[in-house]
Amino acid sequence: MEQPRRSPRDWIVDSVVFVFAIVLGLIIFDDSAKASEGMRVLDVCLGLALSLTLWFRRRWPVQLALLASAVSVFSEVASGPTLILILSVAVYRRLRTTLLVFAVNALSLAAYLQVKQQADGPAVAVAAIAIYIATAGWGLYIRSRRQLLQTLRDRADRAEMVARLQAEQGQLRAREEIAREMHDVLGHRLSLLSVHAGALAYRPDASTAEVADAAEVIRASAHQALQDLREVIGVLRAPVGELPQPSFADLPALVEASQAAGVPVEFQQDVAGALPDHIGRTAYRIVQEGLTNAMKHAPGERVTIAMNGAPGNGLTVEVRNPAPDRRRGDGQGLLGLAERAALVEGRLEHGRTPDGEFRLSAWLPWPS
Repeated sequence: MEQPRRSPRDWIVDSVVFVFAIVLGLIIFDDSAKASEGMRVLDVCLGLALSLTLWFRRRWPVQLALLASAVSVFSEVASGPTLILILSVAVYRRLRTTLLVFAVNALSLAAYLQVKQQADGPAVAVAAIAIYIATAGWGLYIRSRRQLLQTLRDRADRAEMVARLQAEQGQLRAREEIAREMHDVLGHRLSLLSVHAGALAYRPDASTAEVADAAEVIRASAHQALQDLREVIGVLRAPVGELPQPSFADLPALVEASQAAGVPVEFQQDVAGALPDHIGRTAYRIVQEGLTNAMKHAPGERVTIAMNGAPGNGLTVEVRNPAPDRRRGDGQGLLGLAERAALVEGRLEHGRTPDGEFRLSAWLPWPS
C-alpha cells in the first residue's frame, strides 16, 4: 500500500522530532563515563543513525521501535529516538502492539543496566520506566483523540448526507405533486381550446362577433397554457444537485426568509470580526435547526436569536422560543448539531427553561 505524501505540516513535525531526538540523546549521553574513546564514538554514531530512521517512523513504527530496543542497549544517545519511536507505535498501532514494544524496550533497559553496571542502576531503571510509561500513555491519548474526532466527523457527514437525501426526496415528491396539478390545469385549458376550435369548425354561419369572442378565448387559453407549460418545464428541469455550503454571511437571508414565511423573528447580533469558515457554517446550521424546530413545534410564536463573540473569546449562539405543549421529536437534528459542535471543539446545550421556553445554546471557539 502506497504511503500518502508528506504534507507541509508533516515535514515540520518530522523536522522538529528529528532535532528533538538528537538533542535529547546528547543530553542523556554521559561523556565522562569510564569507556574507551571508540565506544563513546560508537555510542554517538549509533544514536545519530537511529535518529535518521525517524523519517520513516510512520511507515515502519514497530520495526524501528524493535531496532531501537537493540541499539539502546549499547547507546545512550539512542535514548532520544527510542522514546519517539515508542510514542509513534502508541499513536499508529493498536494497544496490544504498544504493550509488546513496551515490554521489549523494558528488557533492553535491563540489558543496558547490566552492560553499564552503574551504581545507581535501580534509580535509573525506575526513572526510565516512568518516562516510557508517560510516553506510551501520551501516544495512546493522541490515538484515542484522533479516533474520536474521526468518529464525530463521520457521524456529522452521515447526518448531513441523510438530511440532503431527505431534502431531495421531499423535493421530488413536491415536483410530482406540482406535475400532477399542472397536468390537470393544462388538460382543462386544452379542453377549452378544443371546444372553441370545434365550435368554429362546425358553425361556419357564426357571426363575426361570435367568431371574435371564440378566437379571444382560444388566444387567452393558449397563452395561459403556454405559461403553465413553461412553469412545469422549469420546475422539472431544475437541478437536484448539492447546494452550495452556507456561510455566516447567509444568516440575515435565512432570518428574512423565515420572517417572510410569517415567523416573528428577533435577531440580535454583536460579532466583532470575521469568523472562520467552519465556525460560521456551524453557527448557521445551529440557527437553521433552531428556526426549523420553532416552526415545527411552536408555530406563530416569537423566536429570539442572539449572537455575540469576538476573536479569543469564542462565539455564543442562542435561540429561544416559547414552547407550549411542545411534543418531543426524535431529536436527530439536535444530535447532529451536538456532534458538529464537538467536531469544532465547541459545546451545545438545549432544553426547557423554568419560564416555559425552549432554549438552544452553543459556544464555538474563535481563535484570536
